Amino acid sequence: MRIAMLAPISWPLPPSGYGPWELVAYNLTEALVRLGHDVTVFAAGGSETSARLVETVPYALETWPQSERNRAREFDRATGLLEGPPDGSVLEKLHIAACMERAADGEFDVVHSHLHLHALVFGRLIKCPLVSTLHGSAWVRAHHPAFERYRELPFVSISDAERTLLPDLNYVATVYNGIRLDGFPFEATKDDYLLFAGRLSPEKGPDVSIEVAKRSGRRLLMAGMIEPQYEDFFNTKVKPHIDGRNVEYLGLLSQKELAPVYRKAAGVLFTINWCEPFGLVAVEAQASGTPLIATRFGALPEIIIGGETGFVVDSVEDAVTAAGKLDSIEPEACRRNVELRFTDDAMARGYADVYAALA
Repeated sequence: MRIAMLAPISWPLPPSGYGPWELVAYNLTEALVRLGHDVTVFAAGGSETSARLVETVPYALETWPQSERNRAREFDRATGLLEGPPDGSVLEKLHIAACMERAADGEFDVVHSHLHLHALVFGRLIKCPLVSTLHGSAWVRAHHPAFERYRELPFVSISDAERTLLPDLNYVATVYNGIRLDGFPFEATKDDYLLFAGRLSPEKGPDVSIEVAKRSGRRLLMAGMIEPQYEDFFNTKVKPHIDGRNVEYLGLLSQKELAPVYRKAAGVLFTINWCEPFGLVAVEAQASGTPLIATRFGALPEIIIGGETGFVVDSVEDAVTAAGKLDSIEPEACRRNVELRFTDDAMARGYADVYAALA
């Protein structure tokens, strides 16, 4: 099939550090190419892929040269223009248009958007189906009017739990996100520390993970992004506990840097408090043979096999109890769960079935 992959442009493909949506789009693209499909991926400058690449903007938004990103907004008397930094919303519109203009000419059998609502307005204007993966964007109520206006277009959920955020859309399938297994080597022998990996934001519960680790008497390693809007949360709820001994912050790690930390962890804490539609960390940990202790929110009960690849808990007390049972989990069972359900090849086959049915 002739597939247009409309990737996000916050980070290049593949992302070197953070960039979960870009990572999914990259993994899917590479696996579809291996299946023999003709894929054209629309992405930011600096991207790499084995598919046909169309660089729609010169840089990803998060890697745009600092000299331009930090440029002050000021009136230039010589030109009469208001100068300033690049406008991300304009760049994203140009990115989408580059794909849709070619789709309107009949170049593709299907367009697959990873831009949640931003490409929807073109869905009735092009000659092929526009498939959208929401990546949890229905969590934001302000987005709902756009989704509801185009509710008849085909949507793919990345978990059954995601559908509860906006149940009236035309969901044509649930396709779980998939990872490349070779990026997460298996390890059966574990150390004693626990790991928190993810954004250090309130809904991710890093403060809860700290409490669980302390009450369990285990060392906690933490890795992830500190977003500007959550610096106060980090400084008050997380940073005071970081002492380099009982709690250590490793910074924002790339997948390559995080993989060996997954491999040796006794368990990964996933203490979210919102309906997260998926959780790549939960899959990456299990691929490494590492069990999870996760709260009963979002997709986690779908990803974890309770008592076999980890524990789904309802309180801090339950999590502390589960920490004492981590040795009962067989690392091989964790790896097997990912091999059967959450690989990039499984994801690609799922989407290929969707494309074929729609086209």
